[in-house]
Amino acid sequence: MKPSGDTGDKSLALFLLGLLLFSPPLLSLFSVERIVAGIPLLYLYLFCAWGLVVALIGMTAARRSERRASAGRAGGRPGGSD
Repeated sequence: MKPSGDTGDKSLALFLLGLLLFSPPLLSLFSVERIVAGIPLLYLYLFCAWGLVVALIGMTAARRSERRASAGRAGGRPGGSD
């Protein structure tokens, strides 16, 4: 039985979030001629959205490796599927 909050579900949610963040309708909202701190708004949005997705993927991967390590110490199969 899989625990709630499965990593596969989180990965799918992150994929869908990335799809939403980089969809043309949302990008068109930031495609205006406005400068923030010397950076065009669209570029700033793209960089921040990309950084957010990468950080969330990193957090998900770190939790998965911690969970596998603790399962290995508890006598579970270290190479078992999640």
